[in-house]
Amino acid sequence: MQEVECEVEPVFMDEEMLHEAAMVQIPTYPHIENLEEIKHSDILRLQLEFKNIPKIQFLWEFTSLTRLDLNNNLIEKIEGLDRLVNLTWLTLSFNKIEKIEGLESLRKLEVLNLTHNRIAVIENLDTLEKLTHLYIGSNRIEQLDNVLYLRKFETLFALALSGNPVSEEEEYKYFIAAYFPKLMYLDYKLLDAKTKNEAAVKYHYVLEKMKGEELQIQQAKEKEQRQKDEVKLHKDAFVEFLTGSYMFKSMFKDDPEADIFPSVPGMADLLRTFEQQIAELCKQLFQIGLDEHKRREEEVSSFFSGHAKSVRYYQQKTSQILASFEEQHNERISELQQLSDPEVLRVEINHCNDEINQLSSSLLELEFHLYSGLEDIIQKLDANVSEMIVNFVESAEDIFAQFRDLEDNYYENVKKIAVTTLENVAKKDVEVELPDDVKLLFKSKETVMDALATGHDNHLQTIIDQETQLIMRANVWKVALIKRIEDNELERNRKRTSTVHRYMNYLREQLEELQ
Repeated sequence: MQEVECEVEPVFMDEEMLHEAAMVQIPTYPHIENLEEIKHSDILRLQLEFKNIPKIQFLWEFTSLTRLDLNNNLIEKIEGLDRLVNLTWLTLSFNKIEKIEGLESLRKLEVLNLTHNRIAVIENLDTLEKLTHLYIGSNRIEQLDNVLYLRKFETLFALALSGNPVSEEEEYKYFIAAYFPKLMYLDYKLLDAKTKNEAAVKYHYVLEKMKGEELQIQQAKEKEQRQKDEVKLHKDAFVEFLTGSYMFKSMFKDDPEADIFPSVPGMADLLRTFEQQIAELCKQLFQIGLDEHKRREEEVSSFFSGHAKSVRYYQQKTSQILASFEEQHNERISELQQLSDPEVLRVEINHCNDEINQLSSSLLELEFHLYSGLEDIIQKLDANVSEMIVNFVESAEDIFAQFRDLEDNYYENVKKIAVTTLENVAKKDVEVELPDDVKLLFKSKETVMDALATGHDNHLQTIIDQETQLIMRANVWKVALIKRIEDNELERNRKRTSTVHRYMNYLREQLEELQ
């Protein structure tokens, strides 16, 4: 089909256009009387079809958008959507787009319509794991193999490719049905059981191979997930880098004896024993960390339970106070509207203002008590978690003391083996099986002993460093936890206080209109 280019005057997006396009769903706040008071973050949907828009821009503040319709415009590039992380529906059909891009941050996207553009390759959709409907018909996609890119989307329910060169392939429908067994709709038509069965027969060998590949992929994913879970457990226990193998290797990293001494008779067995002992202590430390992590989780869970209870009590009290006030206030407003005497009206309005001030004081006092109460339970959490961290650190210090004892014992045994080897090398009538470079080293007792002493110092320093890092991680976690909770609570306090003041201003403005 030949494309016809029409001369159309482009209209760039601006604030007025966006405001007019907003379809708003917001909570009912009594103080909002017109759209001018609505924030961009309140808007859930924008309809911007047939606007001759050449470029997507000025959308960064619409962070709550769930649906955006930009079809039938002049857009050539997908851009400017990075902050619209709550989008579930995006329509960009009937534009001039040549490349799929700029969608990486839209992880919640479920419906994507790109029909009637100039796209030749399906790509750059990897992060859209929740995609269920993809409409990309009437573009320039030619390769069936490129469509296989979409197999990674396990939730894909509907796919539209009609109008592309690829849809003219003889086996197109059966190919799609075979490779996408979970797909329900193709080109707006139901993929019925007959079509799927015929596709399964035609592509039997392909499907068997595909099942094998899927099994391998699933096993790889499970293995990766197990590794991630293991890493997370170690991180939660503050022993992220304290597995037995890591600890052992880190001790012998850049060690002068690491490459030489294993070839010395008796050293290989000694090293294996030492590594096993290190691994056993790491397991004990890991278990201590896990037990402490479980206690910390229970404490934090208890805190949030108490926090939620306090907030619910505050909300109930606030609702009761507001309900009582608003019922009386609405009656009084009706009465004031009937008054004709200016002096009586002035007196009554002053009385109403006094009641508003009393309401403000009551609500702010309630907020103060809530915030103070929450501060108390935060301090209690801080004290309890701090005590847990202290207990954990003391237990960890005992383990690290055992690490140092193991190292001292290993060092003494290594020295004994070294002395024996030195004596055997010095004897002309004793044949010692050693590499030439090692044998040359063992002709100098001072060099050997210096190397062992340096290695011993390095091992002890590694143990000290790991102990310091573990203690630091535990304390940093505690400080970050409390700070995050305090910052969040302070922000909530500011928002609640600001809401009270805005509502009071609304009530006072309501009275001013009666004067």
